[in-house]
Amino acid sequence: MRRNSVWYWEWRGPAREDFGWPGLAVRFAVNVAALWVAQFLVRGFDIDGWGALLFGAVIFGLINAFIRPVVAMFSCLLTIATLGLFILIINTAMLGLTAWIAGQFGLDFDVDGFIAAFLGALVISVVSTLLSAWARRNILRPSRNPLDVL
Repeated sequence: MRRNSVWYWEWRGPAREDFGWPGLAVRFAVNVAALWVAQFLVRGFDIDGWGALLFGAVIFGLINAFIRPVVAMFSCLLTIATLGLFILIINTAMLGLTAWIAGQFGLDFDVDGFIAAFLGALVISVVSTLLSAWARRNILRPSRNPLDVL
């Protein structure tokens, strides 16, 4: 953001548009897309069928909403000590937990080992970040300026 010819960073909390059914639907769609891209790119990370993908995205979203914050809170010192790289391990564990829970429900959502989970979590993180930023700008909070293309 620019003010008086000086560049600065400004923290903005979540907007009202991020909550409710539209925000939930966008986050679900982003999870589905990120999981689909990850299973397409990472060998050893397999999701067979749309049902497994959709229910796996629901499980993944619930784990990231309820369990991941608790794990991140308890591992805060380790995350700081590793300059944030421990978040990748947390994401890997959450993906592994998602695969385990999906397996308990009989879904074909398979992660074969740590490397597949790590690479899958990395791909999911990148795709989710990019799609969430795009959705926030174009769907949840569209610009009123017709000159803003991106």
